[in-house]
Amino acid sequence: MHRAERVTDAFGARLRAAMDTLGPLCVGIDPHPSLLASWGLSDDVKGLEAFGRTVGEALAGRVAAIKPQSAFFERFGSRGIAVLESVIRQLRGSGSLVILDVKRGDIGSTAAAYADAYLDPASPLCADAVTVSPYLGFGSLRPIVDKARANGLGAFVLALTSNPEGAAVQRAVAADGRTVAQTIIDEISQVNAGVSPMGDIGVVVGATVGPTGHRLIDLNGPILAPGLGAQGGKAEDLRAVFGNALDLVLPSWSREVLSAGPDQAALRAAADRARDSCASAIAVTA
Repeated sequence: MHRAERVTDAFGARLRAAMDTLGPLCVGIDPHPSLLASWGLSDDVKGLEAFGRTVGEALAGRVAAIKPQSAFFERFGSRGIAVLESVIRQLRGSGSLVILDVKRGDIGSTAAAYADAYLDPASPLCADAVTVSPYLGFGSLRPIVDKARANGLGAFVLALTSNPEGAAVQRAVAADGRTVAQTIIDEISQVNAGVSPMGDIGVVVGATVGPTGHRLIDLNGPILAPGLGAQGGKAEDLRAVFGNALDLVLPSWSREVLSAGPDQAALRAAADRARDSCASAIAVTA
């Protein structure tokens, strides 16, 4: 896909089709120093490039989505960003859906600039979707939401994250009795209302948060669920966390799959095992 080529189908529809065809799995590209070392790669731009290329060649077109973590590229400055641009271009060119994990969030013209950077087909960093933070108020994300929907792209909004510090903000109770996280989920439900087969704006809910009592069934959008594998989450945990919204869940695995590299066959086998375990867990109550 040329970087300026616009998609013709909305992100939610494309992700739904990918999940139905390839199974419920997103694999991260997280080239942190210990993984580079375990692959026998140098902790520099050359190693970064080899890592991204290998994961892409092994998994492009094999999993529903691939999620590069921008920070691990940004730490090398402009040369690292150039590698990230190349990874995104190669993955999207292969037909893979790319969720760029950037967790951006700001107000006004700055939010609009982030939207231009990651959700404008003319940008070399344009992905199929990005992760964003709503903690300056969900309304602050409107430029990002609008840009995504206008271009057939998507966004995943942080709602219930697995880190212990997140609960103090995300599970705080507002005057109407809802938690902050539930307020965000409900706002997104309104954005996605009436969209078929699935809306373009999703949420991030950690696979390790346990039963929270939050209502997700009305979301009508994808739920990105990180925390599986090396972070302690198990596929069977998905049932307890997501209940009757399981069909919306896109589980995300990173280190447990990536640690199988650099052999591409081993990476594919690890991704297949992760996908199958998630599909089995989700199917139990489907």
